[in-house]
Amino acid sequence: MTPGLRTALAGLAALALATSLAATANATPSTGITAVILSRTTIGDTDYILREITIAPGGSTGWHYHDGTLYAVLRQGRMSHFDSSCELDGSGGPGTAFVERAGTTNIHIERNLGTEPQILDVLYVLPTGSPLSEDAPNPGCPFN
Repeated sequence: MTPGLRTALAGLAALALATSLAATANATPSTGITAVILSRTTIGDTDYILREITIAPGGSTGWHYHDGTLYAVLRQGRMSHFDSSCELDGSGGPGTAFVERAGTTNIHIERNLGTEPQILDVLYVLPTGSPLSEDAPNPGCPFN
């Protein structure tokens, strides 16, 4: 292979990679989120992470999914949890508990539509080494 052909192919490969990354970089960022890990332990091949998440009024988690199951309780505020069909699939006030199932078929977003901060206590049960969440593009809903 000639040096010129090698350079041209390398350039095409870089362009293809940049194009594919741009096509998949449509994740919706979170806004107004602060979080603190309260506890973390690993048993076997499972990570158990207890996290306090605060969502400011008008904030959201952004569209995402998880590699494991989450168990959550709303401590303060009002929750508005939406699934990938843009439907409200969970709402309530303090004491409301809910479960987020694992996998790419469970893309969702939590939005704080209220006037006070939303505080959630969340237990993540994840395969060891998994991220807390995986970003996902907006599935076509008129909001982020």
